Amino acid sequence: MSAAPSPLVAGLDEVGRGCLAGPVVAAAVILGPGIAIEGLRDSKKLSPERRIELAEQIRHRALAWAIGRAEPSEIDRINILNASLLAMRRACLALPVQPQWLKVDGNRMPPIEIPGEAIVGGDDSVAEISAASILAKVARDGEMTLLDALYPGYGFADHNAYPTPVHKARLAELGVTEVHRRSFGPVRA
Repeated sequence: MSAAPSPLVAGLDEVGRGCLAGPVVAAAVILGPGIAIEGLRDSKKLSPERRIELAEQIRHRALAWAIGRAEPSEIDRINILNASLLAMRRACLALPVQPQWLKVDGNRMPPIEIPGEAIVGGDDSVAEISAASILAKVARDGEMTLLDALYPGYGFADHNAYPTPVHKARLAELGVTEVHRRSFGPVRA
């Protein structure tokens, strides 16, 4: 009698929760049975170059992956936590293969009809979540580089819209753009 096949597990993570501008971006990744990618870990603990290398491997070797997002207007309307969960839901639903179990970084599950578990620190301990963390970070950083060209002077490519002193100074000097999150204190001010 053979063993039952392992369930397809999708890892989910998001990036950009603490940013003052741009979307919150999530990724869902199903590595699949027997697929191991060396060096996966929390995207924040990797150099930008290493993230890009690993993202390329993930996109080519994973059984399935997808990106989801929530826009600044959605963040302002439903708050950043709910927007993060919405972005993860969108990433999961965009997968070309339906997972049977979810592993989500953090302490909350997105509103979705797939069973799973929330794992605090999962982005540094669960391969599927690490892979999702990397894909989401690379996707969002690339988008911030594009926004940097569209909104010169803000330095989006340098700080990725995090609330750095430079970003806050540019915000005070240049004003709020349509990609800024108006519900966030430094932007409101």
